[in-house]
Amino acid sequence: MDFLHSYWRMEYVEAPKENKATANPFLDLPNNENDEETLILIRGKHHYVVMNRYPYNAGHLMVIPYREVPDLDDLDEEEQLEFIQLVIRAKKMLKDAIHPDAFNVGMNLGVAAGAGIPWHLHCHIVPRWQGDTNFMPVLGKTRVLPTSLNSLWKRLKEFAD
Repeated sequence: MDFLHSYWRMEYVEAPKENKATANPFLDLPNNENDEETLILIRGKHHYVVMNRYPYNAGHLMVIPYREVPDLDDLDEEEQLEFIQLVIRAKKMLKDAIHPDAFNVGMNLGVAAGAGIPWHLHCHIVPRWQGDTNFMPVLGKTRVLPTSLNSLWKRLKEFAD
């Protein structure tokens, strides 16, 4: 029998769940100046680009405003411009560093749309490869990631600037 080890997942499973309705890790992340620890790749004036700690796929990034806003129309014009520029920059970084075949780029705006933190806007940039889906997510409710978050952070950081 083969074993699949994803040790990073236990941190999520054991994390306290109280105050989940008001908890917002997106506000705390940029306060930590250790970008490798927080998995922050780019710090802009209004937003930052961070690796998703619980990714859908290896290299799953997010663009997140520093301030807590629920929707795109809550951003002023300067913030909107930087937001989309960072989405494009994150996509290019992934393309240059890990050469995916395609991308899913999107936002879940509101609880009914699937937003886990609906009061804080964020955009997902998920690299995809031909044939990257397999039986594990469907049957085992498990995602298989081919690399660790820390080693991938180092690889992406080379292309962040």
